[in-house]
Amino acid sequence: MLENRLAVVSIIVENRNASPQINALLSEFGDYVIGRLGVPYKPKGVSVISIVIDAPAEIINKLTGKIGMLEGVTAKTLMHKN
Repeated sequence: MLENRLAVVSIIVENRNASPQINALLSEFGDYVIGRLGVPYKPKGVSVISIVIDAPAEIINKLTGKIGMLEGVTAKTLMHKN
């Protein structure tokens, strides 16, 4: 059994058309999501989303990778050491 890790996934959305795909992915991985904060930043024309997740590292990486593959979307992850 894989050990869960606590992580924060930071997402910057430049392409608002990607929002439905982002929401679908977050729903797909919803069992692992602890919380979500989304902030539109109009002066830069972007939205910033932070996701707190508790899941095996493989699952976290899978989610981050799928989100990061969307056009106009950047995703990075910071994982707790334990």
